[in-house]
Amino acid sequence: MAVGARVAGALPLAGATLAAVTLAGVAVFTVQQAGCADPGRYVQRDDGQVELVGSCVDPEHLPPAPPGPDSDEVAPALNNLGKKVDQAP
Repeated sequence: MAVGARVAGALPLAGATLAAVTLAGVAVFTVQQAGCADPGRYVQRDDGQVELVGSCVDPEHLPPAPPGPDSDEVAPALNNLGKKVDQAP
């Protein structure tokens, strides 16, 4: 009976270990098959922007950046605080 309990307790550990080894093997295989000789590097430009130079990333396969807010279209925030300050004695 005690041997059966030990085996039943070891089975989840063995299964988790087997799954981890399998996933690690798949990850190593995937990286080796990627076929990218240039891993790329990040370079900071003079204006402070950081840019990825090199690598296997094709800019044509990336989605376009969402349009940023135009400063002309943004309305100033209005609240009643300014009126209360102006009315103070």
